[in-house]
Amino acid sequence: MGALSFGKSLPRWAAGVVLASALAVGHAQTLPATTGETLTGQPLALAQAVKGHSAVLIASFSKDAGSGADAWAKAVRQDSALAGVAAYEAAMLEKAPGFIRGMIKSGLRKQVPVGAQDHFVVLTQDEPLWRSYFGVSTDKEPYVVLLDASGRVLWHGHGDAQSLGPLLRAALR
Repeated sequence: MGALSFGKSLPRWAAGVVLASALAVGHAQTLPATTGETLTGQPLALAQAVKGHSAVLIASFSKDAGSGADAWAKAVRQDSALAGVAAYEAAMLEKAPGFIRGMIKSGLRKQVPVGAQDHFVVLTQDEPLWRSYFGVSTDKEPYVVLLDASGRVLWHGHGDAQSLGPLLRAALR
């Protein structure tokens, strides 16, 4: 295994149930073209950034999901099996009042390692498209998508990295 394990493997039956439920969630297949802003202040459209290579997208739609998304990002960055896969984290702030967004971004910059800030995008529009893409059923959990180089979804799920990480790694095979 890589430098960081996603935790103990799930029993085979549990992994099957989680995988089946993750795959059963309907979501839009086209990555929204929305341009957001990275934590370094640069414009970034995830649809363009991931074009032509494998990527893991980690999204949060609430403050409650933020710590789980951070755990996913850390696990992906530290796992040697995912070394060739670009990882991007996105936070949807469309529902946050405009005057609070700056404070949220400032807090995120303090939490996200400097080397990962160019791969962290803050989105403030098209929330329904993003919710559809990730198949959001609850705001309290982070959502994760593994894409191949052609943009096809190889795996998606929501929840914690410890439980679902082994399934993400299995999808790479």
